[in-house]
Amino acid sequence: MYRNERLNEDIMRELCAIIRTVKDPRVSPLISVVRVEVTNDLSYATCYISAFEGAAKTEESVKGLKSAAGYVRRELGNSLKLRHVPQLIFKADGSIEHSAHINKMLNDVRPEGGYSDDEPEE
Repeated sequence: MYRNERLNEDIMRELCAIIRTVKDPRVSPLISVVRVEVTNDLSYATCYISAFEGAAKTEESVKGLKSAAGYVRRELGNSLKLRHVPQLIFKADGSIEHSAHINKMLNDVRPEGGYSDDEPEE
């Protein structure tokens, strides 16, 4: 169990660096690897990707990453020194867009003056 969690974090860290080197114009420079889940037999790694520009750009970036999966997998193997590099499955994740929406809703609810630490709330 601990090995999978450590491998998830290692793959996520290296993917962030490798994705920046992908030359496909569909891959946005403002994408983030939200999480990585490796199967127990280490044969597949599902990578959840999110873009700051929204869901449409995330889907386009995922298509670009799917076409560059061979390159990304090779670079991942070179940097992590794994005997068997898991096959990468890229999926779009809307968590960044969702959190931005919640933040906007919270800002809309906040009163004009805001809250200060000195005044008690009524």
